Amino acid sequence: MSETTAVKRPPEPDFSTITTEELLAYRAAENAWRASSAAWEFIGVPDPGASIEWQDVALPGRDLPVRVYRPVSTGDDDARAVLPLVVHVHGGGFVGTAAQCDWTSSRLAAGLPAVVVSVEHRLAAPGSPIANAADDGWDVLRHVVEHAGQWGVDPARVAVFGESFGGLISALTALRARDAGLRLAAQVLVNPAADVSETMYDHPSVTEYAYSPSRALPLLRLLRRLAVPAGTDGRAFSPLHADDLSDLAPALVVVPTMDALADHGRRYAERLRTAGTSVRLTEYPGARHAFLTLPGLEPQAEAAQTEVIEFLRAALVK
Repeated sequence: MSETTAVKRPPEPDFSTITTEELLAYRAAENAWRASSAAWEFIGVPDPGASIEWQDVALPGRDLPVRVYRPVSTGDDDARAVLPLVVHVHGGGFVGTAAQCDWTSSRLAAGLPAVVVSVEHRLAAPGSPIANAADDGWDVLRHVVEHAGQWGVDPARVAVFGESFGGLISALTALRARDAGLRLAAQVLVNPAADVSETMYDHPSVTEYAYSPSRALPLLRLLRRLAVPAGTDGRAFSPLHADDLSDLAPALVVVPTMDALADHGRRYAERLRTAGTSVRLTEYPGARHAFLTLPGLEPQAEAAQTEVIEFLRAALVK
């Protein structure tokens, strides 16, 4: 993945009419830009207190890239120190890369400290529905926990964390972890898409922010068409519609108010609380979708990042 400043960002296409070929070309160009230092003006400079490297994880039937962030120093001069684990999933749905979250993930690794494993999940596309990304998030978590010694992490101090579509995958992963008896210490869901069923667009915030401050509705329609193809029950991949939300890891749900998905996060937090799961809902007035990963554009990204670190530190650092 390119790290040169010569990478140019492609123009945003019309997502309401985009063809498969156009989508794949746009995705390749956009992800190359997001993974380059040319994007740092917007997505932030990685924390020098963390090392960053790509690794391949051997999963059932496939190898999957993950981006791994480790603190340069654990503070006790023990290179073999066992650290908490945070499994992170980036947003975007049909576009995006773990590298776009280097600012967030590196600061998390250095600040907790912890090992952050960011999943380069299969993106939504024709022939690649949401089930693929959901499996990637869960399989990476399970693999790293099962091989905790090799990764230098404590399997008793594990959290999941994601933004937007990544928040959806992280919420689904938390549900699967509970059902499998894998105890998580925390889940952090930032502007999560919590509903990809037929009611995805029926939330007031989707109507209010459909076309401002960004053209959110065409993106959401394309995402749902790709992620939930005909014949798929979208409710099965919608945490908001899960039958049982009890006994889940304590949750931090972060909601930027000027976001089409704001009510997804609000309503999911309400359902978690009603089910007896500990949840903190924090709203950032005036912040826009994906604000946490855009510190160069969104002034509240810093405060949200600090809140995420403090929440995870309380849950993970003993």
